[in-house]
Amino acid sequence: MGNIAVCASHAYLNTARAKTLRLAGQNPALGRAGTLRLAGQGPALGWTFFGAHAIANRARRWITCIMLESLRNFISDLTGGAKHPGRFEENDYRLAAAALLVHTAAIDGNVSELERDKLHAVIKRQFGLDEATTDELVAEATEAEHEAIDLYHFTSLINRSLDEDGRRRIVEMMWEIIYADGRVTEFESNLIWRAADLLGISSRERIELGRRVAGRRGADPT
Repeated sequence: MGNIAVCASHAYLNTARAKTLRLAGQNPALGRAGTLRLAGQGPALGWTFFGAHAIANRARRWITCIMLESLRNFISDLTGGAKHPGRFEENDYRLAAAALLVHTAAIDGNVSELERDKLHAVIKRQFGLDEATTDELVAEATEAEHEAIDLYHFTSLINRSLDEDGRRRIVEMMWEIIYADGRVTEFESNLIWRAADLLGISSRERIELGRRVAGRRGADPT
């Protein structure tokens, strides 16, 4: 699945670039700089750095959706495809925390088996759940993550429900998911920085929590 996602992102970027270059050949208004001025539409548009950056962001979101679909299929396999009535209310901070962890597992576009196992183990241990209930929470959290617009949807509920120690523990759980495969990607680093900031956890505490988790796993903290 990871290779499929990477190929998909490359295809997406190459298609967008080819479309822009095709416009260059079809419209004499496009100059050497690679910008096309459209009458009445403001500044030049084209294959600029900012255009490429926007396309890359959309591609990363596409990859994440593919990975989340893979995770949903994995959970469906665990539960035998059975549909269970949701037992976790929308205002249950456990659902918000689990959704944040699901997002952490999928953010780099490759949900590994190690990350899946760690996701299940961390949620089960932290919330004192049995196997079946853990599977249900992960399944509901995966769906909630898919429907959410941004991190604030989850962090605001966690902030209302937990004190500072509890919020610090959520950040530590995120680090556990990140270090499941022994490394930290740029996407994961950026995510935990944003999430910790929204949860009111300082940069110093965030880094210290990461070092603590890395130390327990024998990994190199970054």
